[in-house]
Amino acid sequence: MRLLALLLAMSPLAAAPDLLRIPVKDIEGKETTLGAGKPKAVLVVNVASECGYTRQYAGLQALHEAMKGRGLVVAGFPCNDFGGQEPGDEKEIRRFCSANFKVTFPLFSKVRIKGDAHPLFAALTSKEGGHPGPVGWNFSKFLIGADGRLIARYDAGVEPDDAGLLADIEKALK
Repeated sequence: MRLLALLLAMSPLAAAPDLLRIPVKDIEGKETTLGAGKPKAVLVVNVASECGYTRQYAGLQALHEAMKGRGLVVAGFPCNDFGGQEPGDEKEIRRFCSANFKVTFPLFSKVRIKGDAHPLFAALTSKEGGHPGPVGWNFSKFLIGADGRLIARYDAGVEPDDAGLLADIEKALK
């Protein structure tokens, strides 16, 4: 039994932070966490207004509407690190998302993902924490469970209605 406890304590998952407790700021600048509403699962997405994948806002909004009542939170984090595709400030981003995609899922303050990354994205991509390394582009997705641990990660080309993503969300919501 002691050996099992020692092995668990040494595993990368034991060192992984509770991602739902990392401080973030909403798009209005208010301090919060992803776990504030006690979600069953959170889908974190680094978003951008001038990206080839920007159309995914529509699918993310549909996913939010379909599953928010079951405990899923879609969380959009604007980022300008990839191709300068999110040049606006928070007010402009909020207005763009509302006018063009009727976004009602939570948006957060603009973050850095490359270099001096926001602590949430540093934790999501930390190889020391057992996570898969740097983000490659806008609209990358991270599914976090109610326990605050990363369940899965999806590249930018994975659409919000992808069967694998939806299956993983369904498992997380049970």
